[in-house]
Amino acid sequence: MNILILGSGGREHALAWAIKQNPKCDRLICAPGNAGMAEIAECAALDIEDGGAVATFAEENAVDFVVIGPEAPLAAGVADRLRAAGFLCFGPSAEAAKLEASKGFTKEICDACGAPTAAYARFTDADAARDYIRAQGAPIVVKADGLAAGKGVIVAMTEAEALAAIDDMFGGAFGGAGAEVVIEEFMEGEEASFFILCDGENVLPVGTAQDHKRVGDGDTGPNTGGMGAYSPAPVMTDAVTQKALDEIVKPTVAEMTKRGTPYQGVLYAGFMIQDGQPRLVEYNVRFGDPECQVLMLRLGAQALDLLLACAEGRLDQAQVNWADDHAMTVVLAAKGYPGGYDKGSVIGGLDALPETSSQMVFHAGTKEVNGHVTAAGGRVLNATARGATLAEARDRAYALADGIDWPDGFYRRDIGWRALG
Repeated sequence: MNILILGSGGREHALAWAIKQNPKCDRLICAPGNAGMAEIAECAALDIEDGGAVATFAEENAVDFVVIGPEAPLAAGVADRLRAAGFLCFGPSAEAAKLEASKGFTKEICDACGAPTAAYARFTDADAARDYIRAQGAPIVVKADGLAAGKGVIVAMTEAEALAAIDDMFGGAFGGAGAEVVIEEFMEGEEASFFILCDGENVLPVGTAQDHKRVGDGDTGPNTGGMGAYSPAPVMTDAVTQKALDEIVKPTVAEMTKRGTPYQGVLYAGFMIQDGQPRLVEYNVRFGDPECQVLMLRLGAQALDLLLACAEGRLDQAQVNWADDHAMTVVLAAKGYPGGYDKGSVIGGLDALPETSSQMVFHAGTKEVNGHVTAAGGRVLNATARGATLAEARDRAYALADGIDWPDGFYRRDIGWRALG
């Protein structure tokens, strides 16, 4: 098969790495890709949010299967355009992608299907939003309704923080994403991520993970796109997983089908779990980043078979073969992230590191310049490893991270602290 992956981050490098191992993959193209992906696939300059351009490229290159990595092309309807042109595609329609593209829409779906989630209110007027915050008090959660690259959620521990978030959102800090704001109750508990493939009718759980959103050790500092993750998530016990499927995921999928917008792709559900009861924090319509990295390292070549079963509507015949192991990824970010940071610094030491089925450095924000790998983003590399225990996976992941020569980068030293104690 000729396979095209859209995206350029660590998530897409992990997908490319897993897909490349499957003998069904004859030719692999990544658009636009990054320095790491260029080592295992062809990279193509392509506007991945332009459905027409993607469809034309797929036709010219005899592409058999398109895997859409990030949320922006999904929200822009690229999957719709590809399907209309007759291409097999992994990823939801624009209408179904509203589960991530609009926080308010997700709340509507939860209300309609009875899925447990945080109490909330929606606002398009800043003064009304401020009045609500003053009436509710803190802690409280303020969310930009639209897509904000993982940064549009403010967990405000004080009223002043919440009011400042309102000023930022309605002041245009997140562009059009902040034109409407959803304000939620602050949920206590432990957060976990659950990944489920959906083919419009059937659902197939493909793994759990826990992410570390805060930039600093001990979960301190501002929220980021994610500083590390591990899989599986201990808090997602069999009982909690079944509850989440029965009370949240399956009712959501049924409600989407009922509305005439069946969901096809990966559904990434973020839960807050307290006393064995999961409540929905949010949905994402693509694999998490960096959670995808630990999932793909554990899944390996079978990932392609699962994505194909999903796209072809035969998940009822598919099964996930999990190794009884653990994986961890540590994100190396540019100094200053998630605030301002410099690009262009040279990264050394990568060639000397192992690249095996249990140890990989996935590239996120990288670019090759004059034969050197350079930093081209905020989150730049993902040192990822498997082990028989989480402690072993941690030790291997940190050994990889420590072997990277990049004075302009930094990483947290405590990924996995909740599970490891």
